[in-house]
Amino acid sequence: MWIGWIRFDLLLGDVHSLKEKRSILRPILAHLSRRTEAAAAETGAHDLHRRAEIGVAVVAATPAHVRDVLDTAERVMAEHPEATLLSAGRGLHSSDD
Repeated sequence: MWIGWIRFDLLLGDVHSLKEKRSILRPILAHLSRRTEAAAAETGAHDLHRRAEIGVAVVAATPAHVRDVLDTAERVMAEHPEATLLSAGRGLHSSDD
């Protein structure tokens, strides 16, 4: 079994409250979950209005499938102009590690 994750550091547009931030992140998270069939959540920068950290995690039988899912997640993030992707970091681990 292989476990993979990707973390996105995002800069949001003209956001003035945490409520506005959540209204932007909610559809992004739903889109990521739908397109990748992986777990997606806000994982950091919770108290900052214009910054967000999103994490996507996947478990699969092969490392190739994990990489495919993470590649898809990165493409999905690029489809959302309301969030500028500042950085992305990945990890891949075997359950034997």
